Amino acid sequence: MALLKSFCLCGSLRTGTLIAGFAGIILAILGIVVIFTVPVEIRTIVLDWLPKLAVQIIMAVNFAMTILISILLIIGTMKRNMYLMIPWVLLGIMLAIGLVVSVIYTAVDFYLKKDSLTGSVVLVLGLAFFVVYVYMWMVVYSFFAIIKEETDRGAYTKDPFRRAYN
Repeated sequence: MALLKSFCLCGSLRTGTLIAGFAGIILAILGIVVIFTVPVEIRTIVLDWLPKLAVQIIMAVNFAMTILISILLIIGTMKRNMYLMIPWVLLGIMLAIGLVVSVIYTAVDFYLKKDSLTGSVVLVLGLAFFVVYVYMWMVVYSFFAIIKEETDRGAYTKDPFRRAYN
């Protein structure tokens, strides 16, 4: 996969990675507020028999984990520590897959209910959000790859048998 050289053609990958981390925290907090305050129908694709409160709790735990891994991403970026960035990089690609599946499922569900306008809006906005999400993941992954290369290069240039008194 080709790595990005910059964020939005003018910013550094480090800045883009920090923006992704802070955006993850803000969106997760907003998500928690929305699922407990806005009266929307929330369902799961596979376990659609679960009561609404159980789904809300599952989503709140997911949002809490998003906050945690976003904090790790921010700390890892600031300290240039690739190990703290790994959870966000790994979970990010899985969430992107889940997002596109959810968007398509929701849009098809609206189409089957003869609500073409809502289905089209969900599909267009959902896929646009998916593209932005994947771009942000690529920014983070590109910065992660740079940090990993620096870490690997540093690990091989240090002589573990060198003594301080030589």
